[in-house]
Amino acid sequence: MNTNISLDVAYIPSEDVVARVIEGELIIVPLTAGIGDMEDELYTLNETGKAIWDLLDGKMTLKNVARKLSAEFEAPENEIERDVLGLVSELYQRRMVVEAPPS
Repeated sequence: MNTNISLDVAYIPSEDVVARVIEGELIIVPLTAGIGDMEDELYTLNETGKAIWDLLDGKMTLKNVARKLSAEFEAPENEIERDVLGLVSELYQRRMVVEAPPS
């Protein structure tokens, strides 16, 4: 797990990607080279990933994202926190999300 990711921090999608829902599937398209593993690669998120992505608004910390999803899906908060940290860590390493500026 990336130690740069914290439950106490809010994240937002990077300005270097565009995300669109096409036929119910969230597709992330890098706009610049060096995003993700390969140039011109598309990324898709499953339903859980999409739910997390949709809450990365730059205002809500990851702890609050997990809390909201835990209530919505009636799942243990600690399990949701692991999922949130895992996905955001991966997206952060691929430069698809960034820390939100302080408000």
